[in-house]
Amino acid sequence: MIKVYALSTCPWCKKLKQFMKDNEIPCTVVDVDLLQGTDKEAALSEVDKVAGRRAFPITVIDDDVVVMGFKPEEIKEALDGEK
Repeated sequence: MIKVYALSTCPWCKKLKQFMKDNEIPCTVVDVDLLQGTDKEAALSEVDKVAGRRAFPITVIDDDVVVMGFKPEEIKEALDGEK
């Protein structure tokens, strides 16, 4: 399972979302800035836990591989390693 934590206004987040779409990589995208209340707090808490800081985008692959920023090659390498 792949989860992308992003901001709706972030240009790097938009590039990452487009990369995932163009490469037909299924993922769940969480636009943290569009959430409210407890949903937003839960997402931010998860970001803090997996990344240790709040920087976007963050890609989490199978709860153990974390790629911070727009790094398509790192994402491809992580996914190739799963096969």
